[in-house]
Amino acid sequence: QLQLVESGGGLVQPGGSLRLSCAASGFALGFDAIGWFRQAPGKEREGISCISSTGGSTNYADSVKGRFTISRDHAKNTVYLQMNSLQSEDTAVYYCAASRLCGFNYYDMVYWGKGTLVTVSS
Repeated sequence: QLQLVESGGGLVQPGGSLRLSCAASGFALGFDAIGWFRQAPGKEREGISCISSTGGSTNYADSVKGRFTISRDHAKNTVYLQMNSLQSEDTAVYYCAASRLCGFNYYDMVYWGKGTLVTVSS
């Protein structure tokens, strides 16, 4: 079993930055590609970024491309999401999830964290 715990959310002003962390513990062979998803109030959960098991491949949704950066530290079993130039539309609960391959398909994700709230407001 793999456990994922997100942290780093909070309140930030428009134009500000936050770094989210996704700490993994336990073991699940093959499920080590990590994706970040978010769900805004009244909206469906959407995939916004993912990183392969090695960290050599990353992908971003158009809505965050150029503003968000995903990375991973294997020594710490942690994946990060650096979020810059935050806008009110980025307000959501952010989740990390594990799957076999980097992707944004909700149904491919097997393990999920409980989420961390990001609020962008002045």
